[in-house]
Amino acid sequence: MNPAGQLAQGLATMGLDLPAERQEKLLAYVALLYKWNRTYSLTALREQEKAVSHHLLDSLAIVPFVPPGSLLDVGSGGGTPGIPVAIARPDVQVTLLDSNSKKAAFLQQAVIELGLTNVSVHGGRVEQYHPAIGFAAITSRAFAELADFVMLTRHLLAPEGVWLAMKGVMPREEIASLPGDVCLEAVHALQVPGIDGERHLVAMRRSEAQSQ
Repeated sequence: MNPAGQLAQGLATMGLDLPAERQEKLLAYVALLYKWNRTYSLTALREQEKAVSHHLLDSLAIVPFVPPGSLLDVGSGGGTPGIPVAIARPDVQVTLLDSNSKKAAFLQQAVIELGLTNVSVHGGRVEQYHPAIGFAAITSRAFAELADFVMLTRHLLAPEGVWLAMKGVMPREEIASLPGDVCLEAVHALQVPGIDGERHLVAMRRSEAQSQ
């Protein structure tokens, strides 16, 4: 099956209804990712035929859990999940953050070439990033263990915001090691067409005492 058919079928399986122009933009993003990957090592996934499932559908699986407003994608790398989410959800202002200058340069070029008006890029370390307003949601894909993820980004989360950490197998030990002022809201088991392994999304918030 060609990538367009694979994407359309995957979206239908996941119950996501995206207009044709957004699907085309998602495929344009993947083409751009692999064009730059030859020199910039943006993804370890060499088989481009797996890009729809492992980059697009895997990222889009979190779309139903992303609140409106602003989203920070920490350690965005080649742009997942931030760019696919931004394409699917024009109502969300997405910030892509990566400390690697080459990856940040690719992200900036992708934003320009794809015409993503709801995406901005910040090149630098997360600890040194201090925007004026906190984010409604912060996500990451294989950025760090949960405790490290929330500790490094707590200054960036709005008081009522949510952390959305993408994980493979159920991270029970990582959940047990969460700081006392962070509460587990939910763990969503994600079904991603074309991916055999387990996928989970861990949603966390500040405990009520901390968010007031």
